[in-house]
Amino acid sequence: MIHSRVHVSDLREHVGRTVTVCGWVNTLRLQRKMQFVIVRDSTGMVQVTHKRDDGPLEAQLEALTTESAIRITGRVVDAAQVKLGGLEIVPEAVEALNLAATPLPIDEHTGLEQRMDWRFLDVRRRPAAQLMFAVQTTLEQGMREYAYAQGATEMHTPKLMGTASESGAEVFELGYFGRSAYLAQSPQFYKQMAIAAGIDKVFEIGPVFRAEPSFTSRHATEFTGVDVELAWIDGVEDVMAFEEQMLAHAIAKAADAHGEAIAEHFGVEVTVPTTPFPRVTMAEAHDILRKGGWDPAGIKEDLDPEGERSISAHIKEATGHEFVFITHYPVGIRPFYHMRPADEPSVTLSFDLLWKGLEVTTGAQREHRYDVMLKQAAEKGMSPEPLQDYLNAFRYGCPPHGGLGMGLGRVLMVMLGLDSIREATFLFRGPNRLTP
Repeated sequence: MIHSRVHVSDLREHVGRTVTVCGWVNTLRLQRKMQFVIVRDSTGMVQVTHKRDDGPLEAQLEALTTESAIRITGRVVDAAQVKLGGLEIVPEAVEALNLAATPLPIDEHTGLEQRMDWRFLDVRRRPAAQLMFAVQTTLEQGMREYAYAQGATEMHTPKLMGTASESGAEVFELGYFGRSAYLAQSPQFYKQMAIAAGIDKVFEIGPVFRAEPSFTSRHATEFTGVDVELAWIDGVEDVMAFEEQMLAHAIAKAADAHGEAIAEHFGVEVTVPTTPFPRVTMAEAHDILRKGGWDPAGIKEDLDPEGERSISAHIKEATGHEFVFITHYPVGIRPFYHMRPADEPSVTLSFDLLWKGLEVTTGAQREHRYDVMLKQAAEKGMSPEPLQDYLNAFRYGCPPHGGLGMGLGRVLMVMLGLDSIREATFLFRGPNRLTP
């Protein structure tokens, strides 16, 4: 008699009935008179209880190993003494679908790097890790919902490029039929082409590649970017408004679906942000920080990570807000295609969004005038030849536009209070890691 599979979380509805549960052996307690197996599936854990009787079931249970994939059919019994949900299963059939080798390569005391080597086991054994991917799914769903509601079109841009996009230093070069190709550092140029193609609002959630030899807790060489580009804007303010609304919607959705579980597994309270987010110009940020005794070593224009944390702490204290837009970055540290205000040509109409002290987004109004773009590229010592395909998009009536690029892993990292982007990624890629 084959019974259809029941998830552990639904067993309460089946008390007194025979069901089939599929999952992994979480723990085995093989005592003199009794055999206890804790079975874990993606929804929870249940105890399987068998009284030794020298029968075939006893031998099958005795042969199991931790993390073996099994199918158990048995009767669901109310058992108040059992800590796991007050239920147990009395087995009638046990099937080992795939016995796990012993010993396991990782346990609860294994360090992060070794856990990364065995990431499938690491995720499987930790409900918190499973929850993280559920939260990621809900966040993405919320972002897409908001973008769709605003009439945005989801695009898929190429990740292979014939020329290094923004700066030669941070791109990966690869062989391409006897010549060089490069992995896209950002869908930037392509989403701007989509704007020039007459698509009013564009977004993409996809892979981004950065050849930075950075070993920090927040850098990866391949990550998932959430990119947006908006046409016919009145100014960069329109881009910031779009982002804060999109984030507020997505975070509210995640808090609603997973708030309690996040508090339980990560000890973090998810706060749904109010809009608008505070905005501080880079010049104001420097003034605030200097008053607080911040003295950046050699950094005159940008904020270092400590500066980002300090300004966020200041804004949180002053306004109660976890988010802050830092705006008007100096020309020297922004790309040639960021627009500059006519009345203050030393800065750009750009922003970074900090959440609890971590930069999660960079955005700007783009320069859409061909002649201005040529001038700004020349100022940065860039030759127009390799940029010609990109620049051509601005020669035939491209509307004013702006957009943003957000790191999905960083958003998750902050939301769940994780120490490293490695934990917020399924299979991390960094300068020293290309496996598994």
